[in-house]
Amino acid sequence: MSSSSFLTAALFLSLMVGGLNAQLSATFYSSTCSNVSSIIRGVVEQAAQSNVRITASLLRLHFHDCFVNGCDASLLLDNSDGIASEKDAPPNADTVVGYEVVDDIKTAVENVCPGIVSCADILAIAAEISVTLAGGRSWNVLLGRRDSRTANQDGTSALPSPFETLSEITKKFTDVGLDTTDLVALSGAHTFGRAQCRFFSGRLYNFDGAGNPDPTLNTTYLETLRQICPEGGNENTLTDLDLTTRNDFDKNYYTNLQNNHGLLQSDQELFSTSGAATIDIVNRFAASQSDFFDSFAQSMINMGNISPLTGTNGEIRTNCRRIN
Repeated sequence: MSSSSFLTAALFLSLMVGGLNAQLSATFYSSTCSNVSSIIRGVVEQAAQSNVRITASLLRLHFHDCFVNGCDASLLLDNSDGIASEKDAPPNADTVVGYEVVDDIKTAVENVCPGIVSCADILAIAAEISVTLAGGRSWNVLLGRRDSRTANQDGTSALPSPFETLSEITKKFTDVGLDTTDLVALSGAHTFGRAQCRFFSGRLYNFDGAGNPDPTLNTTYLETLRQICPEGGNENTLTDLDLTTRNDFDKNYYTNLQNNHGLLQSDQELFSTSGAATIDIVNRFAASQSDFFDSFAQSMINMGNISPLTGTNGEIRTNCRRIN
């Protein structure tokens, strides 16, 4: 191959790769659907009037989507020929909710900007709006994702579990390119929302296999949780992740950890694991809500950059539940 032919081929390859890995942009829809955020905000605000929990639910949807094959709305796909839905996997089944609100958002957006806005971007925008409605700060959501044509039910094993150790969860964050600060900041999403008893009842009665509770649980908090989740009771009963400001997005999650009031094992281990790098970050966020808000916003941007489909990859679904 001549040098000129080689350079031409190299330039073509560079352009092709660049097109497939196009950067997300906060202004992606500025000329095609400039009011997309206000449309989504209107639907989320209306949903929150009848269900205050929806803001935490929509934020969780974005998180559970991004950790499986990247932020591509694969989580939203229902079962169909060739697709085993991620919704039915253990980390999502009967715990991840809000799909109907996403349907309402998609309908509202399609009515104004048909075929333009991806379901993956809807999840990202709805997450940011949910945080601000609950009292958190806003951030520039980077956009331009496209939707996957496949789901990965087995891939949901990449989602952090409330029963895992800090080292196990840290590895799952590292595997998708997120660091320790991202781990602690994004865990702060547990400053609002609910959890079922089955995700923490093991800490209350038989944590060590000898009938003793988790020693990192504050004893007063332990008795409160035992009243909510009695031994042998309904494992699907919900309780607040943050008993102090249950529906507010604030730094109290970190103060709770300092006081051994973390509801989930995976939460409390951020502060109670001896020598962990996470302890100083918990203390920093507990001391400064603005520091937490700034770090959370950056970590949400980082998470939103996990393997997005861009350019000609994927599609723009007209219905978030199925491929076109």
